[in-house]
Amino acid sequence: MSTNPSGDVPVRRIDRVLAFMSLGLLLLSIVSFFAIMIGSASGADMRTGVWPLVGVLVYVAPIVAFALLLTVLIMSFVRRSRANRGG
Repeated sequence: MSTNPSGDVPVRRIDRVLAFMSLGLLLLSIVSFFAIMIGSASGADMRTGVWPLVGVLVYVAPIVAFALLLTVLIMSFVRRSRANRGG
């Protein structure tokens, strides 16, 4: 893997995809949180329809987003250490 003249390791497509997936999941979680707040204030029945899925999304999406960010970070460290070793 070649590096550019400034010494930085180039960003791969998988890094971008994982980073944007993480951001998307965080935004989806925030939107779901506000949807629950608005739905419960308007008197919606939170036990039927799509509301249980929205409720689970608020809890699961940030955890998955954090795992994706950790994956990107670890992949970046491994790639940078390999580039520094010359291998």
